[in-house]
Amino acid sequence: MTRRSLLRSALRASAITLVATAAIGAFARRPSPSQVERVATFGDAMPTGVTVAANGRIFVNYPQWGDNPRFTVGELKNGVVTAYPDQAINQADPARPGETLISVQSVVADSANRLWILDTAAPNFAAPLAGGAKLVAVDLARDRVVQTIVLGPDVVLPTTYLNDVRFDLRQGIAGVAYITDSSVTGPGAIIVVDLASGAAVRRLSGDATTMPDPAFAPVVEGKPVMTRPADGPAKPWKVAADGIALSPDGATLYYSPLSSRHLYAVPTALLRDPVIDPAKLSAAVRDLGLKGASDGLAVDSRGHIYGGDYEHNAIRRLADGKWETIAQDRRILWPDTLSIGTDGYLYFTANQLHRQPGFHKGKDLRRKPYELLRIKIDAGPA
Repeated sequence: MTRRSLLRSALRASAITLVATAAIGAFARRPSPSQVERVATFGDAMPTGVTVAANGRIFVNYPQWGDNPRFTVGELKNGVVTAYPDQAINQADPARPGETLISVQSVVADSANRLWILDTAAPNFAAPLAGGAKLVAVDLARDRVVQTIVLGPDVVLPTTYLNDVRFDLRQGIAGVAYITDSSVTGPGAIIVVDLASGAAVRRLSGDATTMPDPAFAPVVEGKPVMTRPADGPAKPWKVAADGIALSPDGATLYYSPLSSRHLYAVPTALLRDPVIDPAKLSAAVRDLGLKGASDGLAVDSRGHIYGGDYEHNAIRRLADGKWETIAQDRRILWPDTLSIGTDGYLYFTANQLHRQPGFHKGKDLRRKPYELLRIKIDAGPA
């Protein structure tokens, strides 16, 4: 090879090296998905809710959906879940619906060191047991119930299914709670509860933003998610308002129907207005666009919004006006409730909800164990 040929070969090699280095550098600068870590597994009943208290204690719940859990609220300690606050309150007693836990859908730890328990009192999505739909507060320092708010028939309709809840303790005397009604046969809504008096009102009841999207047709693991009873035709599965989250300043409530890919936002001051015209409230709701199909929502201390994407085994985040996928893993089989811990992790249950018998002609396709997973987000709870 001549000297000139050697020089040309060297220049080509250098150019290839520079291009490759630039490409690697560009790839390295792209945000990479967060690593998904397993926190715990569940070998018995399917969990839905999870919450992480400020001191790191983890609580989960099991609604009565046919798995016959031994308790409906539990605390996770050293990989084992035990009844919380005790086994006695977890023994559903229809004769004492306001004093025992019937079927819990959500648990949330607040900033006052309490665990709030949202009891649907509606096993298997039946009509809520009269006097059983309630919020129960447990003092985490003493592990004792300190408050029970029974929600009356003016807000808990025969079709109501209480789903998730967020708290703002800065409002009023003792704070307020915002609850989603994720009915499958009636109007969806946001229920606003005054924690001091227990007074509650329905807001956005039957509004288009709290109802299922008529055009929504979810696909999970390559198959349409539809109600498929063992002895009848398949039907669309439509669920109203489900995920809910509160901005750090408490001024904005975010929510989404389970059967929708849209995220909505509404001023909380208007939700709390006792005399607001329903049309005015509806007009104040903002559609923040498509976020993916989510079950749970969460907001961190920076105001970033997180949502599961159950169609794509993923967790997504809204930051600086843009949605990005921050975790995607085949283990994220129906990400349900999201909870942000003070340790900078986002926790969530992966419970294979779409594999339940009701979606597969009575055949249970779930594969135990279910999982509690987490990803690092380097932010605290709102």
